[in-house]
Amino acid sequence: MSLFRALERHRLSARQRALTHRLAALVLAHPDEQLLADLPMLRQAAGELPDPPRTDLLGVIEWLASTPLLELAGTYVGTFDLHRRSCLHLTYYAHGDTRNRGAALLWFSNAYRRAGFHLDAAELPDHLCVLLEFAATVDPDSGTRLLNRYRAGLELLRLALTEVDSPYTGAVSAINATLPPRTDRLDGAVARLVAEGPPAEEAGLAPFPPPENRSMHL
Repeated sequence: MSLFRALERHRLSARQRALTHRLAALVLAHPDEQLLADLPMLRQAAGELPDPPRTDLLGVIEWLASTPLLELAGTYVGTFDLHRRSCLHLTYYAHGDTRNRGAALLWFSNAYRRAGFHLDAAELPDHLCVLLEFAATVDPDSGTRLLNRYRAGLELLRLALTEVDSPYTGAVSAINATLPPRTDRLDGAVARLVAEGPPAEEAGLAPFPPPENRSMHL
């Protein structure tokens, strides 16, 4: 079954998928005063979605609304910027810091360019928030294909966030709710990444700890 035939069977409409992607992009962005000011609007929009992804998104939004900005900023950096196992750059999970990652980044850039989507020079095209924005507002078909192409990385990110009981887990779970059901092939790819970690051209990259290790120290 093709990706989009599978999505046709999914109970989320195209509009609901786009809204989910847009909301997830916003709550996964670095928190600032503008995000906090927008939270009532985001809460209302999330409330219009079916469940899932409604509850997952509302959980993140309520946490953002109830936490001081300075604490939010520290949590964000500690979660996504300091630890590779929970980074927001999807090609890292599949390719690590190898030469193949450059080709994967080019794949993203070409997809964006074909759709007329222009990035800021400081942004990498595989950043999850960038891809979600692209899927939500520019080219849902290409954006969803890219999300599904790097689904194993999304699953690994969700596992890493779950292991540390991160409030951001709900945002990734919401994204997964817009994609086709998991398959044995996907689960196998995730298991290999958990066991081996991303590929490396130099020794020294530690593998991801197994899911049953409940004391993941990142």
